Amino acid sequence: MNAMSRKDVITALKAKEREAPYVWDGQDEVERPATPEELAHGVEQARKRGRPAGSGVKEQVAIRLDKDILEAFRAQGQGWQTRINQALRCYLAEHPVQS
Repeated sequence: MNAMSRKDVITALKAKEREAPYVWDGQDEVERPATPEELAHGVEQARKRGRPAGSGVKEQVAIRLDKDILEAFRAQGQGWQTRINQALRCYLAEHPVQS
């Protein structure tokens, strides 16, 4: 059960700032206020969370590839999906779609 009533919570939220700022006593590291550098780092890390925004041009699909083809592209390291996309684009340049 909550010890504070709804009215008490609202009053506490509207209360003026403390007359004196918080002063860390140096005893408990958990109670230590963050430095401006730590706050800036935390904001930067929060912005980096999740997947990067996509270009909006690509579409996610499920495709089955031969195991040896997939292994060859993956063996080249990061960017293997982009290289597959480039290979398909080269194929289309050589073999235009006929309408």
